[in-house]
Amino acid sequence: MNANLTNSINQLNWLGFDNTARKETLSPLIDFIQHKLNAKEKININFICTHNSRRSHLSQIWAQTAAAYFNIAQVNCYSGGTEETRLFPAVIDALEAQGFDILKLSGSENPIYAIKYARTDPPIIGFSKKHDHPFNPEAGFAAIMTCSQADAGCPFIPGAEKRIPVTFEDPKVSDGSPEQAAVYASRSLQIAEEMFYVFSQIKAE
Repeated sequence: MNANLTNSINQLNWLGFDNTARKETLSPLIDFIQHKLNAKEKININFICTHNSRRSHLSQIWAQTAAAYFNIAQVNCYSGGTEETRLFPAVIDALEAQGFDILKLSGSENPIYAIKYARTDPPIIGFSKKHDHPFNPEAGFAAIMTCSQADAGCPFIPGAEKRIPVTFEDPKVSDGSPEQAAVYASRSLQIAEEMFYVFSQIKAE
């Protein structure tokens, strides 16, 4: 892991994670990952939110990072939305501040980013897209609903083997305020801690 990112990870308290309600929420995701690992199958996870602009990207990036940190192989994390918008710049700012190396590959209205947690691993490609975009898996994946609006609006995700609601509060409420950077940083670290808790529970052979 990048040195600055390691410092951010060291702030997380996944070992002492004791939120009973959230443990119950995260349990189906843990079970899905463990089942796929035991079956020696690819572990495809698609994090879905309405606009694929904030929470779904944070979840995708931190889950992929956690999988690498705990050496859980064959994990491929994706994200998508019920509509396409853009990856919100405050998300990129928060991730860079927390230690990710990020390169902007495209400067269009819907920019494409290469996001790296380690020099030796391939980057995570981040851009806004619908959940059924060709970049994402067609079948055999877990659809993780990261916002209540998408959870209610998409009762069926084509190709999903499991559909699991793991919702987070939207940092968008802080947009344009003096608290914006702090709110995005806090939400990013909350998602990080929960994803690290999830992968810390996986028993590799």
